[in-house]
Amino acid sequence: MKKYLLAGALSTLLVSCEGQNARTAGDARIEPVSIIRFDKALFRLVESGDTALWPGLADQYPEMLRVLGQGVLNLRSAEAPGFLGKTLRYYSEPTLRALYRDAIERYDSIPDIERALGQGFAYLRTHFPAARIPAVYMHVSGLNQNVLAGDSLLSLSIDKYMGADYPLYQEFFYDAQRSLMRPELVAPDYIAGWLMSEFPFEGRENVLLDRMVYEGKIKYLVAEALGIDDEALLMGYTPEALEWCERHEGAIWTGMIERKHLYTPDLLTTSQYFEDAPTAVLAEGAPGRPGVWIGWQIVRRYMEETGSTPEALMRNTDAQAILTGSKYKPQ
Repeated sequence: MKKYLLAGALSTLLVSCEGQNARTAGDARIEPVSIIRFDKALFRLVESGDTALWPGLADQYPEMLRVLGQGVLNLRSAEAPGFLGKTLRYYSEPTLRALYRDAIERYDSIPDIERALGQGFAYLRTHFPAARIPAVYMHVSGLNQNVLAGDSLLSLSIDKYMGADYPLYQEFFYDAQRSLMRPELVAPDYIAGWLMSEFPFEGRENVLLDRMVYEGKIKYLVAEALGIDDEALLMGYTPEALEWCERHEGAIWTGMIERKHLYTPDLLTTSQYFEDAPTAVLAEGAPGRPGVWIGWQIVRRYMEETGSTPEALMRNTDAQAILTGSKYKPQ
C-alpha cells in the first residue's frame, strides 16, 4: 500500500451492516475484519500518564505511531526526541481528551462495522487480486486527519464520526460538514481511503472533468463494495438535496458546459464543485459537492455502457474517454 495521508471529509453508510451484500459473493463464509484498537491502547497511556506503558506501545504499534506522528503530530519518526512528550501533551488538552473519551465510549463495540468491512474487502480482493489488503486500525486525531494510510495499514479517526448533532462539532463545522461525520459513514470511508491510497488521483487538479470522474470512481466502487443503494446516505445529503440533484441533473450538466467549466483549467472554479457547503456556482438551492454526484452518474453510466471491470476502471486515467464511453447526456 502506498504511503498517503488522506485528509478532509471523505464523503460517504453503515450499510445496513446486518444485510448480505449481493455485489460481493453473498458468501456466508465472509469473515468480519478485525479492527485493531490502537485508539484504546493509546488512550490508556493518555489517561494514566504512565510512561512505563510507552515501550510496549512502541513495540506493538511501530507503523501506526509513525503515520500518526507524520499525519497528526508533525513528527517524522516515533524515535524522534520528545515524541512521547508531545503525544501526551497533544492528547491531554482538556477538550481533546474529553472528545477522545467520548469516541472510545461511542465505538467501544463495533461488530457491525467489522462485518461491513469484511464484505467490502471481500469485494476488493475479488476485483483487485493483486492489491494488498492492509491491517485496519482505529485512531483519534483531534478532528485532524480522517484517514491515515501506511505501507500495510489503514486507520480511521473515529472522533470525526460522532454524529451530526455531537455538541463539539457545532463549534467547528458547518451543517454540510457535519452531515459527513456520522457513524453510518465509517465503513464507506475506510473503503474510500483504501481506494484513494491504492489509486491516487493522477489527473489535473484544476480541471473539473478530471476531478469529477475520479471522485465518481471512488463513490461507485464504495457503493458496489458495500452494497449500498442509498445515494443520499453516501453523499451526506438529505433526501431533499438528492431529489434536487435528480430533478436538475440535466440543468447541472448543461450549466457546466455552457459556462465552459468542464475543461477550463481554473482551480478556483473547479474547487467550488467539491465544497461541502452549498454553492451558488450552479444555481440557488444546489447542495454541496455537485461535482462528486455528477461524476458518480458518469461513472455508473460508463460501467453500464461498457461492461468494464472495477480494476480496468481504476486503471483508466483518461477522464475524457470515460465520459465519451458513458454516453452521458442527461435531459
